Amino acid sequence: MSYLDDLFSLRGKVAIVTGASRGNGKAIADGFALAGATVYNLDIIEDDNAKVKFVNCDITKDQDLEYNVDMIIKNEGRIDILVNNAGITRSSYSDASWDDTYRVNLRAPFVLSRLVLEHMKSLSSGTIINITSLNSELAFPDNPAYVSFKGALKQLTKSISLDFGPCGIRANNIGPGYMRTKMTEKSWNDEKSNKQRRDKTTLGRWGTPEDLIGASIFLASDASNYVTGQDIYVDGGWLAKGL
Repeated sequence: MSYLDDLFSLRGKVAIVTGASRGNGKAIADGFALAGATVYNLDIIEDDNAKVKFVNCDITKDQDLEYNVDMIIKNEGRIDILVNNAGITRSSYSDASWDDTYRVNLRAPFVLSRLVLEHMKSLSSGTIINITSLNSELAFPDNPAYVSFKGALKQLTKSISLDFGPCGIRANNIGPGYMRTKMTEKSWNDEKSNKQRRDKTTLGRWGTPEDLIGASIFLASDASNYVTGQDIYVDGGWLAKGL
């Protein structure tokens, strides 16, 4: 095995990725599996991906999270990596949209992180990767809940990094730019919106879920042993672009 293979390897590690039946989560889970990890996909959308272990789980229900974390520990004896990827977006100022987005985009990552951290502490190691967004830095129109809770998730990561760093646990954010997924299908299919989003980047293109694999493996592997509390934006240069 080469030096680089060993540095970025996830062999022997056990990972949870939420919302990994499609889109960004699927790409990250597949990448982890190819890097050698045993990967559990916690999702309510059925998936027959042979690379990962599908677990039907409603992440908004504490009892589902508790049961499945215990199940994984029983099966594997450890959890090394948690990726809080699952998310929803609701373009509305309604109470229902606010509450639904909060439960999926912020509360579930908090509860799941709390459960997993207890097991990581016993290993004196582990890494949590929270999938934030450009919206943790920038406001997009008519999307107050998504913007608010992605910003809050970014800060939750920094709190975990501070509080659990002495236990050998790292926490970082990956903020995707505009990625071609089911969530952005409407914008992708609209010629004007597609071009507007493409032109916001310095690379002149939308992202794909596969563009997240490299950053995810880096943060999950020994290659990032001294990286914690950071925000890595995989956005094609969106945040950097001025005039």
